[in-house]
Amino acid sequence: MLVKVLHNGNCSKSNAVLEYLDENGVPFEIINIVEDPLSALEIKTVLKKLNQSVFHIIRKTEKLYIEKFAGKDLSEEEWIKVLSENPELIQRPIIIKGSVAMLGRPIENVKYFIEK
Repeated sequence: MLVKVLHNGNCSKSNAVLEYLDENGVPFEIINIVEDPLSALEIKTVLKKLNQSVFHIIRKTEKLYIEKFAGKDLSEEEWIKVLSENPELIQRPIIIKGSVAMLGRPIENVKYFIEK
C-alpha cells in the first residue's frame, strides 16, 4: 500500500523517515506541506485519520508559535485555519496509510506502523 508522507524538507526527522521508507522499499508519496500547504479540509481529514485533535499536531517549539500564538485561546477551527496559513507549525512528518495516520516520530513507531 502506498504511504503518504506529509513532509517538510527542513526537518531532519521528516528526512529520516523518507530515507527509512526508501531504504526499505516502501512505496511512498511525498506531500511537501510547506510548498503545497494543506487546506482546512485536508487538515481535518488528517486529524480524523490520526484520531486526534488539532492541538496534537501544533509545533509549540516553533519560533512563529512562540512569538505569535503562545497563550492564545483559539478554537479547534481557528487553529486549523492558522495551520493552513502557517504549515511550518504542523508537526512532521505525518505518515498516512489508507484510513489511518500517525506522527512519524520516533522512527521505531514508523517501522511498526509500516509493518502493520
